Amino acid sequence: MASVTCRIADPPSDPVAAAQARARRLAPVLASRAEAHDASGSFPAADFEDLRGNGLLGLLVPTRLGGCGASFADYAAVATELASGAGATALIFNMHAAVTGALAHTPEELVRQLGAPDSFLASRDRVLARAAAGALYAVAMSERGAGSRLSRISTTYRRTAGGFRVTGTKAFVSGAGHADAYLVAARDDASGEPRVSYFLVPADSGVRVEPTWDAMGMRATGSHDVHVDAEVPEDALLGGIEGLAVLLAEVMPQWLVASYAAVYVGVARAALQAGGAHLRERGLHTLPAVRSRMGRAEAAVAAAGLVVDEAARRVTDQPGTPETNRWIWRAKLLAGDTAAEVASSVLEAAGASATRRGHPLERIYRDARCGALQPATSDVCADWLGIAALGGDPDRDGQVPRW
Repeated sequence: MASVTCRIADPPSDPVAAAQARARRLAPVLASRAEAHDASGSFPAADFEDLRGNGLLGLLVPTRLGGCGASFADYAAVATELASGAGATALIFNMHAAVTGALAHTPEELVRQLGAPDSFLASRDRVLARAAAGALYAVAMSERGAGSRLSRISTTYRRTAGGFRVTGTKAFVSGAGHADAYLVAARDDASGEPRVSYFLVPADSGVRVEPTWDAMGMRATGSHDVHVDAEVPEDALLGGIEGLAVLLAEVMPQWLVASYAAVYVGVARAALQAGGAHLRERGLHTLPAVRSRMGRAEAAVAAAGLVVDEAARRVTDQPGTPETNRWIWRAKLLAGDTAAEVASSVLEAAGASATRRGHPLERIYRDARCGALQPATSDVCADWLGIAALGGDPDRDGQVPRW
């Protein structure tokens, strides 16, 4: 795979600003392809060639490994721009960023305190360098009947002479069949302990994709079922330590919760853009009732964007604190709900003609409806926030395990 760095054709002094500018320029290109991919449910391969060619798959990779060295706040800004063009593309990119971000941003001192061997740091750098060179990673965590609750998954692993055997079936794997490797969550099948670990499983190592994705929204994510029966080496174990998955999810939920929020703020912005274009084209923009709807929608999107920005800033500056994690839940809750509410209101303002298949608002409406449903769902985030607001501990006092 040809090496692609974050600095191509841009001044090397600020690779992160260059990445954001590229995402902004790419958004209308992604939007021009979104309808066709939505209609067919096909993977947006050209979009990812563009992301790869612009070095964006290495956004969160340290500069020493050829990436942009972006923070979580930088990721949120880029993801929002991409989602304003094509929500499905941004959602696949989000899952890739969850892998690269967790690897790049887990503090090295924490990794060492947990007992990670030096060999893990070397394997981590190889994985990140491959992303900077254009490799695409996917997340295979959710399962039918368990959702994203790591403590309920049925996929298992066991030690072998050469490493580990990972076996199970995953659902909702965005980018399935097009990723170079999959981050697979699995529980220990041998020790009797409730240990859940992450493994980075290469696509050519016992991974089979079953085409099951034919959904209402985010159709181009290709979130098919993935069957895993893979023998992987020792260094495929994330962190080099068994049992890290739940701990990392609790300490750094941004990669499994808040990263979605930036995508759905972008989808909400897309609804405003497509709605405004339609209303002006039809001459409906002069009606006071229509202007009022658009004004309320614009204010709601701006407010959700500010909450996502604040959550992203706190993740960058104060990761893992209880207050930062509450901002993460707020961001996911508000982004998902706002996208759905804004898309619905703007569609009503636009009228029946905008509900036809092929109209951008019709697609954006369906994509926006998915935001509240993705983990952690709006109801779950609201429950966690409610427990905390009433003086409880969301990890201890919820009716079901958070993870």
